[in-house]
Formats: sequence, structure tokens, C-alpha cells
Amino acid sequence: MNLNHLAIFHAVALAGSVSGGAKRLHISQSAVSKQLGELETALDLALFERLPRGVRPTEAGRTLLDYSRRLFALEAEAERALGELKQVGRGRIAIGASRTIGAYMLPPVLAAFHRLHPEVELSLQVENTQLIEAKLLAGDIDIGFAEGTANGEHLDYTVFARDHLVLIAAPRHPLAARSPLPLSALAGQRLLMHEEGSGTRAVTELALQAKQLQIRPAMTLASSEAIKQTVATGTGLAFLSSAAIRSEVEAGTLVVLEVRGMRIQRPLYRVQPHKARPSPSLKAFLELLDAYAASNPGAPPRRTA
Repeated sequence: MNLNHLAIFHAVALAGSVSGGAKRLHISQSAVSKQLGELETALDLALFERLPRGVRPTEAGRTLLDYSRRLFALEAEAERALGELKQVGRGRIAIGASRTIGAYMLPPVLAAFHRLHPEVELSLQVENTQLIEAKLLAGDIDIGFAEGTANGEHLDYTVFARDHLVLIAAPRHPLAARSPLPLSALAGQRLLMHEEGSGTRAVTELALQAKQLQIRPAMTLASSEAIKQTVATGTGLAFLSSAAIRSEVEAGTLVVLEVRGMRIQRPLYRVQPHKARPSPSLKAFLELLDAYAASNPGAPPRRTA
């Protein structure tokens, strides 16, 4: 069925006359009559009864009018929905973030954005960096935030903040009393790490390799919380983001060990597919995040062993 013919039929049915339909559509009455005739011929059905003044839908016309009402109402709804996406304060933002960013950096920004734009639906998925990149390429999320190294061929990486990785231990760990430590003190130590694919693990391994330290993980754990809890028992050491261990350092359940000659600073990226055009709502979110990152620069906690 020709949708242009259907639009003409709809206008005539609502107006109750061919001339009224032509006026609604801003086209000539003869063009309306011609295309109505073409539609009736194509359907092999009479859609209107011609009256002395105007027209009246036949049974077939009333049936078609019911469908055309729903179709053009849906069209109007689609136009409204797309129009709303041009405005900040409407729509949905699907976010993917690696663990440190998702657990310790984004929550205050999400809360602030929700207060400003409560009608925008926010969703956050926390995964390791490799999974975040895969979800972006699959179109499952709108924006990604990742630690580690920028290596996605079809993705754009923009640094939005910087983070420090620090070496943590339980206060009673034998090395806690010796901080600051020489690099050689790390040899033979049990190190707890995230799984393969974690940005924190990738950066830690590169930093150790640069210092020619070959340390195999004694334990692989799936979350920063699990690593912190295990380290606090005195079982091994771990490199974690300074943002992830602030409360534990302040509470005295963990201490930061200073290692001479080792300072691990890493960029934190926002990640998008090439040539992605963020919606107004996403642009507003990113502006808020940039403002937050500028006012809360990452720095190691001061309390050390």
C-alpha cells in the first residue's frame, strides 16, 4: 500500500470532504481526487460514499481509517521521541565501566547527573576493560570507561582523568615496618591480582616488567573488594587504585607501602566507537564528569606504613 495514498485518504476522512483534505495537505483538489481513485483501484474497494456535500467512509473506509489513525499516531509518537533526544533531560544512557572507575569514581557523578536530569534513564554495567570494549563494538552500551592500555582498533580513547596504583598491605605485614622499600624487597612476595583482561592487572604487569621484576600472582581474585579483604588478613600484597583503598587506609585496616623508584600512574579513558555522535544527554553527562575529574584529581592517600 502506498503510504502517500494512505495519508491522502486519512486527511480526506478526517476532513469529511475532498476539498477539506486537499486544504489540510496543501495540495490541489484534483491531485487528491486522482490519488484517492488510484488507491481505490489498487484495493479494488470503494472507500468513500460521495455525498451532495462531502464524503463519508464506506465500511471498507472505516476499517482502513482505524488502521490509518493508529499508524499516523505511531508516526507522531516516533517524531516526539526523536525530538526529545535532541534535548538534555530525555532519553537513556547505557554506560559500561571497568571496576575501579565504575565502583569508586562514577557513583557521585551518576548521583549528581540524576539530580539535574531525573528523566534520563541511567544504566551502569561494571566489567573488566576487555568486556567493556566488546560491548561498545556490539552496540550494547553508549559510552565506556576503561583502565589499562588503549588498544581497540575501532574505538576512540580520550583521557578524562589519571589514577595512581599503590602497593597495599595489612598493618602487621612484615614489610609494613620497612617502608619505604627497595625494589628488591618485592622479589618473592605473594602478590594478589585481578583476572586476565583487567586494566589494573595489565598496568601492574607492565610496571613490574619495566623494573625487571618477575612476580607471578599468588592469587587471582575477581574484585577489588575481595583483594582488599584478603590483603587485610595479612595474606600477600596487592597493587590497587588509590581511589579504591582510601576508606581502608583511613580506618587503619590497610597501609600503603612506598617502593623506591616505583610510581605507577595510569590514564583513565572514556571510550567510544569511531565517529560516534553523543546525544545531548550524554554530552551533558560527559561535561559533568570532566568537571568532577578536574575538581577531584587522583592522588595516593597520605597514610603509609
